[in-house]
Amino acid sequence: MLRQYELVDRVLSYDPEADEALLNRAYVFSVNAHGTQKRASGDPYFSHPIEVAGILTDLHLDDETIATAILHDTVEDTVATPEEIQRLFGDNVARMVDGVTKLSKIEAQTESERAAENLRKFLLAMSDDVRVLLVKLADRLHNMRTLHFIKNPDKRKRIARETMDIYAPLAERIGMYEFMKEMQTLAFRELEPEAYESITKRLEGLKIEGEDRIAKIASGLKLLLSRGGVEAELTGREKHPYSIWKKMSERHVSLEQLSDIMAFRAIVDTEEECYRALGIIHRRWPMVPGRFKDYISTPKRNGYRSLHTSIIHAGDTRVEIQIRTRDMHARAEFGLAAHWAYKQDSVRPDTQVSWIRDLVEILEHAESPEELLEHTRMAMYQDRIFAFTPQGELIQLPKGSTPIDFAYAVHSNIGDQAVGAKVNGRVVPLRTEIEQGDQVQILRSKAQQPQANWLNFAITGKARAAIRRHIRQKEREETVALGKKLYEEILERLPTRAGASALKDALKRLKLADEGALMEAIARRKLTDAQVMEAIMPGSAEGLEHDEHPPQLHAIDIKGLTPGVAFILSEGCRPVPGDRIVGVRRPGLPIEVHAITCGDLSDGDDEDWVDLTWGDKAEGGIARINVTLKNEPGALGKVATLIGQHKANILGLRMDNRDTTFHTNTIDVEVRNAAHLMKLLAGLRAADAVSSAERV
Repeated sequence: MLRQYELVDRVLSYDPEADEALLNRAYVFSVNAHGTQKRASGDPYFSHPIEVAGILTDLHLDDETIATAILHDTVEDTVATPEEIQRLFGDNVARMVDGVTKLSKIEAQTESERAAENLRKFLLAMSDDVRVLLVKLADRLHNMRTLHFIKNPDKRKRIARETMDIYAPLAERIGMYEFMKEMQTLAFRELEPEAYESITKRLEGLKIEGEDRIAKIASGLKLLLSRGGVEAELTGREKHPYSIWKKMSERHVSLEQLSDIMAFRAIVDTEEECYRALGIIHRRWPMVPGRFKDYISTPKRNGYRSLHTSIIHAGDTRVEIQIRTRDMHARAEFGLAAHWAYKQDSVRPDTQVSWIRDLVEILEHAESPEELLEHTRMAMYQDRIFAFTPQGELIQLPKGSTPIDFAYAVHSNIGDQAVGAKVNGRVVPLRTEIEQGDQVQILRSKAQQPQANWLNFAITGKARAAIRRHIRQKEREETVALGKKLYEEILERLPTRAGASALKDALKRLKLADEGALMEAIARRKLTDAQVMEAIMPGSAEGLEHDEHPPQLHAIDIKGLTPGVAFILSEGCRPVPGDRIVGVRRPGLPIEVHAITCGDLSDGDDEDWVDLTWGDKAEGGIARINVTLKNEPGALGKVATLIGQHKANILGLRMDNRDTTFHTNTIDVEVRNAAHLMKLLAGLRAADAVSSAERV
């Protein structure tokens, strides 16, 4: 453990103007506050925050951050209070200590809720001051270094899994690759001990077989670059066990079949020399296709800049090489921490932590713990591609992103109003996958709203959270609107007119928060009509069973409501405007609309019927028809042409039966109403190629 003077001297060595008194006060306060507390290793508890602070001095962080590291466990694990921290160490340190404090005392029903709540509060604190993240990562790294002292294997695995799922990706996203690699290796050792042991032993065996192989390749590269006029510092290493295991799992190959377990780094003086070095290397050895990445001209979202290439060395050895300047290397090693080094406090790296704001936006709109964890892991994990707006602005996205993801990455309003996209000047569907370097233009309409089917191809957490938010809002609005129509009909069945205060009295009797909650409960049949009548006017439902549905006076108009939201159309009969319809209401579910002649209608104990009407001049529906055609060339084409001539649109087609004479097709067609459908069927039946045409 670092002694007090050693820690202070470390900070002063890179920041002579650091507040020495602040550091000394923090050290003494932490030691006194933790007192005789012990860690699982048997060491004094205060050794942990001191070691966390020591890790951060290697990153040359400012005195406030070091003080925060020293104090980060005092509020949770000792009698120290936030007010005391604020009084003794100032607002900034107090705010950061509050953000870093472990939230283990939160009681939650499930492990996912606990993890989600911890992540939620942590992200909010981190968005206010990103130094909170740096302290938290150092805290987690030291905990992982001492994980083996914890006796409970389940607790060790939980901590290791949380590290692998959340903290290692966070370290990667801010460019702290050394933190990421050590966390992954330590977590991997705990989660997959047999795989870790096997890979480590085999790597040691390979080292013995070719002990000086890495050194020879590195010296050869250095000599080659020197002869080409580029002086470079060359280092070589084998990739860490988790990285190798991940590649083995993804490629389904053995360690011996992995040809790129060696990586070399060339550090040069200028950006120009990076490209010169790349040219020299590519002239000497063949490049592995698809393995070249230029992160200098297009940096990663975390600010990482470097050239990456893989070559075939000595005829059979695949070697990865990274080329960067000394400044790029410092930022690659320390990542976001480089911005907080001595005298860098005023340079807040807002452009590099925009993804943190995305995560905060996601957590504000996530409905469940599982949804929050799903979206944040999406935002942190996935490999990135680069795409451009028509104005040349660079947008970074996960691999597999579509124009919908791109639109929401630019701005939420653009995503909400997207109706189409142009990729490299060509109009494409919104589900099209964006490729590296594509130029994407989003086509918009103010009349557009997010569609539920976008969730089938949107992959970014930000896009999915925004779409789900809109769907939930629309579902509630339309469900409340339908509930109001049902409520108005219920009022007409009362023996006398209800007074102005009847609604408020009903809400109290039913213990509901507001009018919207009542309307939603009516539409979803969480309350029966008899219960609502009794709540509005006690005694009005006498003679009715508790769940009996009193006769309606008027049919409920569903015009203006969207199919699939407040109500759903039966898949069995597929009603269209003009059909006489009835709604089946089941507890907690949207009303299911059937044609009155539908064979699927039943009088179950858990459902009641609601008389419905389409409303005046309602148009637009999807009907399913069966068409039997002669088995001859062009027959199906004639049917498609005929459907188009009748101004109907084919949405789906399936061939069900086929023999030497006829074949039967099930076709989903978009029509205006039932009369339009009848005209279409009459036209089909009159065609020579059609044997029969019937509505399903």
